[in-house]
Amino acid sequence: MEIEITTPETSSTFSALAGMFTYDHEQVVFCQDKSTGLKAIIAIHDTTLGPALGGTRMWNYASEQEALTDVLRLSRGMTYKSAVAGINLGGGKAVIIGDSRANKSEALFRRFGKFVDSLGGKYITAEDVGISPRDIEQVHMETNHVTGVPEYLGGSGDPSPVTAYGVYVGMKAAAKKAYGSDSLTGKKVMVQGVGSVGYYLVELLAKEGAIISISDIYEPSIKKVFTNFKVSVVKVNDVYKADMDIYAPCALGATVNDATLKELKCNIIAGAANNQLAEETIHGEAVKSAGIFYAPDYVINSGGIINCYWELQGYNRDAAISQTEKIFDTTTDIFNKSEKENTPTYLAANKMAEERIIAIGKIKTSF
Repeated sequence: MEIEITTPETSSTFSALAGMFTYDHEQVVFCQDKSTGLKAIIAIHDTTLGPALGGTRMWNYASEQEALTDVLRLSRGMTYKSAVAGINLGGGKAVIIGDSRANKSEALFRRFGKFVDSLGGKYITAEDVGISPRDIEQVHMETNHVTGVPEYLGGSGDPSPVTAYGVYVGMKAAAKKAYGSDSLTGKKVMVQGVGSVGYYLVELLAKEGAIISISDIYEPSIKKVFTNFKVSVVKVNDVYKADMDIYAPCALGATVNDATLKELKCNIIAGAANNQLAEETIHGEAVKSAGIFYAPDYVINSGGIINCYWELQGYNRDAAISQTEKIFDTTTDIFNKSEKENTPTYLAANKMAEERIIAIGKIKTSF
């Protein structure tokens, strides 16, 4: 079953999809296949700059409404991410409802690939939380509108190392603003979530001599990091009150909220997770008022989409890394804009993204 919502009419269905209009989405597609157990939502936010690219997340959501809210927020973030990164892509995202450790099958991912393919390239998918390179390979069996494809199939492989590198240089830009030096040597960094991106971020931090603490809900992930790097392990419930200079959320979003801000004692928030602020307007201002330098998540975690963009162009790893390094300058510009305009950094970043979308949109409609 596929329901395609494209026009703002008054109905109970559209009332249920109020978030679609709140974030100005172009299209939302619901996908279901009983034979494979697939339940998925594809959200296309904006294609002004190009086709909507964004990863697919597989998560055991508590409800379909929670999944819808997540995909709407994530896809909007992808629009802003591509715009600020200076690449010619729009924003989209997909979520598959299910336990990524129990509900995967080749048939499920190939069926999802058919749904992606039915959009004719308007949406391009990639790897995200709960999705492995093998899963992406299976999606690719049914569509060419996918990135992060394994290298032996002509793709760029797992984008996680490049994502982590972008977070790392963004963190260094925040350190430069907070401490006057971009050195992370001796800085206490709390990395929450040590999956693919978190693991590579720990590796980069360890090489620079940071003092690293980690936390994760999955014991195997903790063991892998603990075995390879000098880190201390913090219990999940103790993360926000841990002794840290830098909080690096690298799991799910909304961890910067009313409750956690009462416990967090850090100078910088810089991590890979999307939508770290539970409520942008409320918690963006609260972080600013607390004197914390928040590096907007979609700015510093854009290394992955930059890598995917270069895969679409004919992969050039050096070019992808070079463009990812520019995240340092972009993050610095956002801090300076925030300071000059006395606005939260998330708002400074949003304005920067919107200005590019509007400017390029005008070029596309002129002759």
